[in-house]
Amino acid sequence: MKKSSEYIITRLREQLWFRPLLFCLFSVAGALFAHQADGLGINDLVPDIDIESIEGLLDTISASMLVISTFAVASIISAFSSASDTATPRSFKIVIQDDVSQNALSVFIGAFIFSIVATIALDNGYYGKAGRFILFLFTLIFFTIVILIFLRWVDRISRLGRLEHTIHQVETVASKSLSTYIKHPYLKGLPIKDEFIDGKTIFASSTGYVQHINMESLQLLAEEKEFKIQLNCLPGKFVHKNFVVAYLKSENTLDFDQAQEDINNSIHIGQTRLFDEDPRFGLISLTEIASRALSPGVNDPGTAIQIIGSHERLFFLWNEKTKNSDNNDETVPFDRIEVPKISMQDFFDDAFRPIARDGADNIEVMLRLQKALTAIETLANPELKEIAMQHSIKSYNRAESEMKFKDDLAILKTHSLFNKKR
Repeated sequence: MKKSSEYIITRLREQLWFRPLLFCLFSVAGALFAHQADGLGINDLVPDIDIESIEGLLDTISASMLVISTFAVASIISAFSSASDTATPRSFKIVIQDDVSQNALSVFIGAFIFSIVATIALDNGYYGKAGRFILFLFTLIFFTIVILIFLRWVDRISRLGRLEHTIHQVETVASKSLSTYIKHPYLKGLPIKDEFIDGKTIFASSTGYVQHINMESLQLLAEEKEFKIQLNCLPGKFVHKNFVVAYLKSENTLDFDQAQEDINNSIHIGQTRLFDEDPRFGLISLTEIASRALSPGVNDPGTAIQIIGSHERLFFLWNEKTKNSDNNDETVPFDRIEVPKISMQDFFDDAFRPIARDGADNIEVMLRLQKALTAIETLANPELKEIAMQHSIKSYNRAESEMKFKDDLAILKTHSLFNKKR
């Protein structure tokens, strides 16, 4: 169940309270652990630290960390709001996972809790001579860490939520998800060859987006009950209670209701899409940023051009593709599960169709789009070449219906992929 555990841990890490809670626990443990030094017999080896000097440091930390923590929360919320307003609300999930900001907030709150617990213990005579020395060292270490984290965080918070930084974050997440898909397009299962004849249909247990499919548990279930599964959904698919998420084929008699429940338990459905295992969602989020930039109220074609460059880089991931793809694997770990493949046309539609629609009257955007499609066409992938050509034609047709200046249209046609290939 390693994959399922990774999924749960990833979801926990996305919660803003998770890391501060861990740091608070570590802080309390550190403050109390210093007392253990009193039993090591090192009193004669360590200097006698005055209680007032330790209390002075702890008071400084407690007074400053509460203020800084409040300021940090306010700054992070402002960055979240900025990312949602200037980019796309879908980028909120990525901005909130920013490690530097989460670690900074966690350290600030942890240092505050440490100072409070240590002060109470110190005032009640909890520490001996050795314990006070170790506590003093811990306090100095905490003080140093806080200063370094604060300096790093100030640099990050100045960029967090800014449009350019948000685009970079979304592209990075999309790249990871897309690279994983390119390597394992069938989730380490088998491609669908033929429909299951007389296969039993498994309906979704709830309505929402498929967020995660636990292939390992499905494989174990199929081996135990001696049946095969053909999935009819992938992460990112919106399903409802009358939607067939899978087909089941068995030569043996089995408890179908129980099998349906077990299969549904391995298909996690939620209210929103997640970036981790949904390679299309990253492309869609980037394109949403471009569409907003091209709206009349914003009128920022430069951002749309930047997004086209991001898409071009993402499609070039296919250039490194298939050394380690499922097709070349000697063994398929989940050989009882057949998995559908995402259409290449869907990837292109997610990335380029909205930009071609919303930027059809802008010569700069359309020229950049045609150049991106021309670059993608150079990849040694016949499917990419064919669909890039189709989108070149469609994009030009959209521009032809929207551009009023004929000279712009003539320039666009000259630089279009479909015209160069004639």
